[in-house]
Amino acid sequence: MRSRLLETGKTTGKSRTSHAQVVEELGRAIVAGTYPVGSILPGDVELAQRFKVSRTVLRETMKTLAAKGMIIAKARVGTRVTERNRWNMFDSEMIAWHFDNGVTEEFLLQLYDIRLAVEPFAAGLVAERASTDDIEHLRELAQAMAAPGHTPDSLALADLHFHLAIAEASHNPFMRTLGSLIEAALVGMFRISTPPSQNGFSNIAETHLQIVNAIVAGDVEGARKAMEAVIIEGRDHVRDAYAAMPKAFA
Repeated sequence: MRSRLLETGKTTGKSRTSHAQVVEELGRAIVAGTYPVGSILPGDVELAQRFKVSRTVLRETMKTLAAKGMIIAKARVGTRVTERNRWNMFDSEMIAWHFDNGVTEEFLLQLYDIRLAVEPFAAGLVAERASTDDIEHLRELAQAMAAPGHTPDSLALADLHFHLAIAEASHNPFMRTLGSLIEAALVGMFRISTPPSQNGFSNIAETHLQIVNAIVAGDVEGARKAMEAVIIEGRDHVRDAYAAMPKAFA
């Protein structure tokens, strides 16, 4: 998986970069409330001049934002920012824009709600369906979390790889589409917490190996409970981290 919230590189290519840059700038502005829900975006001429792009690039940008549910064009009215409940919150760019705007406790806890609703069930499916190769891969990924010298980002990436592997090993393609939400929850948790050696994550490999052991045993309920425990622990770290923040900055 291309880890959008952890990556440092940018897409290359002139036409792609122009389109991606305008999508990103307008998307961020909408999420930040620069263009509030219900407002009308500036006209095509103004936006084309502002971003120094062709009308073709601008039209493609609007198609992309409309596909994310963020805008709707109406004849003789203009392009209006839609209500937030119409936005595709499963979209990886949408999630990244929320992080760019300053991720809130409420946003992270909502991500954990979705994880709790889906990932324990996925772990149960893996206990039913995992191949020998699946299990060996999961064990290796869990053990990798115990490697010394992890930074918050590297530990988040190791954790992400494990949870994406669970989704893959469920052999249900719909589970894989949750990757962006899982990534956002993990990155948010590790970045707002103290360094891994000080924040209670020292047993992270052990708790994930408990999931693997239940899968090896074919224990569907055990796998579900072990996954649920891991997610609840992460959610608790989010709550604790925000509770420890000075109120002026929380």
